[in-house]
Amino acid sequence: MKKTNTFVFIIVKIVAWLIFVGLCIEAGALIVNFVYSIFKPEIVGKLYQKLDLQEMYQLSKWVFFRMFSFVLVVSLLKAYLFYLVILLVTKFDLSKPFNEFVSEKISQISYFTFSIGFVSYIARQAGKNITNKGIDTQMLNQFWVDSQAFILMSAVIYIIAIIFKKGIELQHENDLTV
Repeated sequence: MKKTNTFVFIIVKIVAWLIFVGLCIEAGALIVNFVYSIFKPEIVGKLYQKLDLQEMYQLSKWVFFRMFSFVLVVSLLKAYLFYLVILLVTKFDLSKPFNEFVSEKISQISYFTFSIGFVSYIARQAGKNITNKGIDTQMLNQFWVDSQAFILMSAVIYIIAIIFKKGIELQHENDLTV
């Protein structure tokens, strides 16, 4: 059983690192595109992931910057979330899982997961409002399509964080009685 758990944790570490690197590349590319579009607006039609925001930029620069800012914030939050996951899986000790570090990281993961869901939900609503004004925001929906899933996932992770806090309390009580 121990070899299986160790093997699973190695796989989880590798997958977490791969996702983290991918999210960092995406966030970095979006930041570079955003900064580059400020100084050279003609490239707005040729952004990362083939985002053609030329029409949005021409109709309203304010809307373009606001919507692109949402994209950047969501991308950066996702990258940081997986950074926290990497910290958690690299410091997690299977022999003594209930410790302060693990409890703190799980709590932080739940907060950042909720933040991603909340910002994504606000961005989606802003996109709907802008669409009602005649500006197409459909190509941006890929960045916040899963807002409700992140909010629900944050609730589940928060419950796990509470369980870990209670486990730490019980472990401390057990240590004192021995």
